Amino acid sequence: MKIHDFQAAKMAQRKISMITCYDSTFAKIVDKTSIDCILVGDSVSMVVHGHPDTTNATLPMMVMHTAAVARSTKKFIIADLPFLSYRKSLSETMDAVEQLMQAGAQAVKLEGANSNAATITHIVESGIPVMGHLGLTPQSIHLLGGHKIQGRQPSQGEVLLEQAHALQEAGCFAIVLECIPAALAKVITESLSIPTIGIGAGPSTDGQVLVWHDLLGFDPKFKPKFLKHFADGYSLVHTALEDYHHQVQALEYPVLEQHSY
Repeated sequence: MKIHDFQAAKMAQRKISMITCYDSTFAKIVDKTSIDCILVGDSVSMVVHGHPDTTNATLPMMVMHTAAVARSTKKFIIADLPFLSYRKSLSETMDAVEQLMQAGAQAVKLEGANSNAATITHIVESGIPVMGHLGLTPQSIHLLGGHKIQGRQPSQGEVLLEQAHALQEAGCFAIVLECIPAALAKVITESLSIPTIGIGAGPSTDGQVLVWHDLLGFDPKFKPKFLKHFADGYSLVHTALEDYHHQVQALEYPVLEQHSY
């Protein structure tokens, strides 16, 4: 998938599939699938590094994981600009963008619209595609008061609609809509000429994105309403590790003839 394919997919009403990925091994697997594009998300700080939220993602962390993914796939890669990396100064923003692009990303993603429009326009005019992100913006989790559905009230929905158009006007090629009512996501999607990618935003967006670990069910206790586990990854890995342990204890592995030189 190339940058112009996002717009073409919307026009053709073909849904876009996006999945997070953070390392070389999983990138090799995604590369052999029909998945359209990869997001190296700042969710890596939670699912890989064990932090409680995405505000702990750093630029060196994002650059490292973007480079690891880029070495093992030809998929279109979008990398998250981490917490505050695009809110300090334009110079520091462009330094962060430069590092992520040189690590192998083909686009960057940032959260929010208010006062970001000029920054987005500058990045786009510098030759770098930008994906927007509205609704539940995890980097603002402390301001939002937790992981809550956004845009329930009509006035809030109007603001999100205005922000979506502001992001489109600023030059975003697509927008992630996270945890907003399905009806609102439908209105926003139909009003924009650029595609929307939903996560917890219902079926009417132009595409969907899920976190790799969530999709594969590695944390069976994490099951928000929008999430579907497409595999029982936790049980699969847990069973394999238990089998390994017991075979070692029972002297069933390694077998001299099969597993020895």
